Formats: sequence, C-alpha cells, structure tokens
Amino acid sequence: MRTHYCGTLRASDIGSTVTLFGWVDRRRDHGGVIFIDLRDRTGVVQIVSDPERTPASYPQADPLRNEYVVKIQGRVSQRQEGSINPKLPTGEVEIFADTIELLNAVRKPLPFQVSTADSESVREDLRLKYRYLDLRRERMAQNLRIRHEVTKAIRRFLEDQEGFYEVETPILTRSTPEGARDYLVPSRVNPGEFYALPQSPQLFKQLLMVSGVDRYYQIARCFRDEDLRADRQPEFTQLDMEMSFMTQDEILALNEALVAHIFKEVKGVDIPLPFPRLTYAEAMDRYGSDKPDTRYGLELVDVSDLVKGCGFKVFSGAIADGGIVKVLPIPNGNDQISNVRIKPGGDVFKIAADAGAKGLAYVRVRGNGEVDTIGAIKDNLNADQMAELLRRTGATEGTLLLFGAGPTDIVNATLDRVRQAIAREMNLIPEGTYNLLWVTDFPMFEWNADQQRLEALHHPFTAPNPEDIDDLKTARAIAYDIVLNGYEIGGGSLRIYQPEVQSQVFDTIGLSESEARDKFGFLLEAFEYGTPPHGGIAYGLDRIVMLLAGEESIRDAIAFPKTQQARCLLTQAPSGVDEAQLKELYIASTYEPEED
Repeated sequence: MRTHYCGTLRASDIGSTVTLFGWVDRRRDHGGVIFIDLRDRTGVVQIVSDPERTPASYPQADPLRNEYVVKIQGRVSQRQEGSINPKLPTGEVEIFADTIELLNAVRKPLPFQVSTADSESVREDLRLKYRYLDLRRERMAQNLRIRHEVTKAIRRFLEDQEGFYEVETPILTRSTPEGARDYLVPSRVNPGEFYALPQSPQLFKQLLMVSGVDRYYQIARCFRDEDLRADRQPEFTQLDMEMSFMTQDEILALNEALVAHIFKEVKGVDIPLPFPRLTYAEAMDRYGSDKPDTRYGLELVDVSDLVKGCGFKVFSGAIADGGIVKVLPIPNGNDQISNVRIKPGGDVFKIAADAGAKGLAYVRVRGNGEVDTIGAIKDNLNADQMAELLRRTGATEGTLLLFGAGPTDIVNATLDRVRQAIAREMNLIPEGTYNLLWVTDFPMFEWNADQQRLEALHHPFTAPNPEDIDDLKTARAIAYDIVLNGYEIGGGSLRIYQPEVQSQVFDTIGLSESEARDKFGFLLEAFEYGTPPHGGIAYGLDRIVMLLAGEESIRDAIAFPKTQQARCLLTQAPSGVDEAQLKELYIASTYEPEED
C-alpha cells in the first residue's frame, strides 16, 4: 500500500520506510549511481539507486525512462550538504530505493516533454489533443489543485457557515427565448420535440425559493452555443446561488465574505471588506466599462460641455449628434507614445479603430502649461477653455491627452481598450494585487438594433428599481456585478416575484401574453402561490480559477476544454453520427459541405 505522496515528504520523515507510486519525471545516471525524480499529483521527490547501498534496485532502475509508471519502496534519508534543493518542498530529503517495480512502460514517443524540469513551450492544440499528458505537467496539475481548493472553500463556507442546501437542477430542460443560443437535444420518445441544455439554472432556482428552500447553491454545468473568446466556453461551470428574504445589501455582504474566504483559503490573501461600489453610470463615466480594472488610474474625463460649441467639427459635431467627447489623460505619456503611433497605421490608432473609432485627437502638455497639439484643436479652443481642460484632467508637464469623440458606446469602448493597453505597456498594473468591486444599478433594458426592440440587459427576471416602476423602458435594475481586476466574475440581482410585474417586463421586451404563458407559464403560475422576495448571484467558476492561477485563458482552468471553434481535440467531438440514430430521432441533416 502507498504510505505517502511524493510531494509530502519532509525532513521529519527521515528514517521512515515508505512506499510511493508515480511517474518517472526524469532519470539521471551519475557515475554508476542512478537518480530518479518521481512525480505524482503532489510534486516530485528524488529517488536514489546505488549499486553498493541498494543493490537489489539498481538493475530495476537502469531501464527506466521518462513517464514510466513505477512503485518504489525505500528509506527516507537526509540529502548530503551541497545537494539540498531549496526550490523543492522535498529538497532536503531523498529516498534510497530498496525495490523498484515497473508497473507500466511508455510504448510510443512522447508528443512533448512532461517533466517538471522541462520548460518547453508546447502548442495549445497539441496540449489539448494529449490533454491527459498535459494534466500531468506541473502547471496544469497546479491549476486543477487550485480549482479543487476553490470549490472546497465554497462548499465549506456556504454549507457549514451559512446554512445553504446544495440542490441539483435538470440538465434536460426547456428552450427559452432570451440569452444566447441554446444547445438543443432531440427527444426520441416525444418525436419532433426538443430539450435544451441549460444556459443557467435561473428558473429552477427561483422555483426553489417558491418551494421554501430559502438558501440554495449549486456547482452547476451550463451550456451556451455562442461565439467564443479566451474567457468563454460552450460548456462552463457556475457557482449558482439564490436566497429568500434578503435585501441587496445583505446579499452583497454575504458574498463579500464568501469571496474573502476563498482568497484566504486558496491564496492566503486577506481581502479588505466591504468592497467598493460603483453604479453602472459611474463606471461607464470614469472608465468607459462596466467591469473596470481599478488597480491603476488613467480615469476618463468627460469634456463634452467644454467643447460643444467649439469650431472643431469633430468635437462639436459628435455632441450635436447626441454623442460625447472624453479624454484619457496619460501622465508621462509624451515620452512613450509618439505621434506616429496615434496616427493611421500606428498601433494605438489600430486599437481605437478596432473599437469602432475613426481616430484619436491628442494634446501634449509641455513645460509652463504650454501645449502641443494638432492645429484644429489649438485653433478652436481659447486660452480659458484650454486652461479648464488641463485643470479637469489634472494634466501636468509630460501628460498626453487622448480624445475620443462620437457615439457614447464607441467612445467608451475605444478609450477603455486604449486605457488597458497603455496600462500594460507602461507597467502601471501592480503585480499580486486583487481589486474587487461591485457595479450596481444597471439599466433594465438595452436596445437590440437588429430586432428593433428592447431586451433585458441581464435577464427578464431581474427586479426593477421601485423608484422607476412607472417607466420600465428607462428603469434601473436592482442588479449587481462583482468585478475582479477588470473581469466580471459574477453577477446577480433581486428577482421579480409578483406576477403582474413579471408580465409588465415581458410586455416591455415584446413578449406577448400568449408567448409568455407558452414559454414561462409554469413560473408565472408558481408566482400565484405565495412567492417570497428573493435574489441571487452566479459566479463564473472557470474565470475565478483562471485569475487565481494567473492564467489568461479559461481553457487552462478546465480539465478538458473546447477550442475556440467549440471542438474537443482529444475526443474529436463534435462528430457525425449514424443515419440510424438520426432516423430514431426523426431528424435529417440538411448540411451540404461547401465545394472547394
């Protein structure tokens, strides 16, 4: 039987006889003495096979190669002075192997090196194709450990401290008209009808509140058939929560304590409470984003009122058309950002253009308050306006002012992207810092230009602010997102629990009474039987693990992820199926491959 894991052995184990299992991380032959680094999920320990001290194991060690699976029995010894490895937790000890048993060999060349001693950079497609090997590597093994510790901390806090029940909700459910595209599953026993895989457990967790569960949570699998990015997957994991009889402030306080508990347990970091709060309007005004990274400054300044009557048509025309003019002040930006980079063809210009802007105007602040800028700005802003511009932006010698002018959404998106790029380039982001905040008071609805209708910004079950109930089209929602270092890691709201308010919201998004009854009749009926006030939140578990692990893609926070084309390179899914299977489901494919 195994007595220890490799990475757990310490100086306190010296003298013990141990039995270890694992993989050969690497093998070294030093003048007749064979050294083996043995690896399991906890780490690496050094094994020694000496023809004089351990003669029985020496011939067993000789044929071993990387990634062979072995069982080793031996005595824990103190490493000799000069051979201690301070980089390893097990670096003070080594195991003199009495016996080595080969359990399995490697029969094919490895597609890439797995050893912890190897720093080879491996293409992601190769890592995903041989994910079982990639998961043996130190980086991914560490990420899986972090994921486990996050979920363990969540469960202990919610169950042991806060009295939540974990309840599983259905995977096969009904397709709903809001949100991303559903993954559909045909029903064999109900021909012509389909299930949908859940985009979230939203409706069921609200029904659990009607049921009196009071405090629910679930580590839930969710599915969305949408275009993918580095932090999106077609199937992902949420921490889903719902609570009855709690105010927004009470829900936020409980979740702040939860997040602080996770950071303390997983990273050993104390997170100060309570978290700062910004309204949606404040976040958009100051940062151009509803998920601002507040680890650094570079806040935006709205100067629309200052330049609306100036002769520079780029500014005055944008405001006349209902848009805005904002400034991104960059201290010491004159030294690092040249005119060439801001003008067409430059990298800063390209960032702005990718966000929809036609370009960036600029002002450079020199000594004694003198400015250097394009003639159109200098010629159309008088001395008082220029002085007020410098005062509002806090510009001093060396400051570069970048202007965005146009529709509000494009200006915000442009300056937000430029802000982030400049912060990275100028090393303004402090390492090892975790800035958390709440963004609140989101609009209830946004305009869908393609469908020419309003749609719910979050989902149509979000409660409107009671102050705005008379005009739902412009109402604020009692909704809140939690943001970590510029990433939204969770979002929730108080829910609608009165059927008449829910009907008003459906009407506002263009859902007729008959359509609402068809899609959500079971929920509306449940609201007739004494529904408590309730609210909740859902966290992107994969994204939280990604950030805690210091990764840039959630694919590195998931054991078996999909590519950006929603493919599994390991199993080659999705794939075609037999015609017989389709016939059983009363389905025929209409897909015709494009001709080369």
